[in-house]
Amino acid sequence: MKGFGNFTVMEMKLLLREPIVLLFGVALPVVLLAVFGNLAMMKTPDPNLGGLRVLDVYLPPLISVTITMLGLSTISAVLSNYRERGILKRLATTPAKPLTLLLAEMVVHLVVMAVTVALLLVVGIGLMDIPAPKDFAGFVVAFVLAAASVFAIGLLVAAMAPNARAGSGLGSILFFPVVFFAGLWTPGPAMPEILRQIAVFTPLGAGSQAMQAAWDGDWWQPLRLGVMVVYAVGGCLAASKLFRWTS
Repeated sequence: MKGFGNFTVMEMKLLLREPIVLLFGVALPVVLLAVFGNLAMMKTPDPNLGGLRVLDVYLPPLISVTITMLGLSTISAVLSNYRERGILKRLATTPAKPLTLLLAEMVVHLVVMAVTVALLLVVGIGLMDIPAPKDFAGFVVAFVLAAASVFAIGLLVAAMAPNARAGSGLGSILFFPVVFFAGLWTPGPAMPEILRQIAVFTPLGAGSQAMQAAWDGDWWQPLRLGVMVVYAVGGCLAASKLFRWTS
């Protein structure tokens, strides 16, 4: 794909110049884990979780929320801002294809997300005695698919938003239902069964459950993985079709 490497390097450099992105996308999740992980209620065994601590099932939802912040807020805001400032109009005069830019944005944010997850695992497992995923390879697959599915939705929002304000607004509207089904307020294992069944058809409901299953050593769930693949592929294709260099 012509220009993909150049786009990726350029977008990474631009992203690293944004302290807000690094603060909310990398530092904030680690701080939240450190703060909430030291609360007594988080470290008390819960019979509703089979005797596990809330802290033991907290990482998949926290990772999911971080994915949502980057995918629905940052990606859509970046591309919408490019459109508002006329940057996309200038790119339209080059041989670059919309899909090239969209995939470069996804890869860049996935790298940032991977760094964040690595820090969360180091802090959680190394400092807070959270059990490591029993199937680490399965966890990586579930994480990548979860991130790709949400990032694809963020790209679709950016493709439809005429300006930065609209992109931010659409991302904010989607944020709360997405993180609800990801288990932010009620971790997946403690979520009522009917909500768990609904959640599996949402990108991060499926993603959070798949990551938790990998933690328990039983990550291979075709329905969850299939749902994430559909969101990831469908979102990218729809975004590439709807994306316009000019509003």
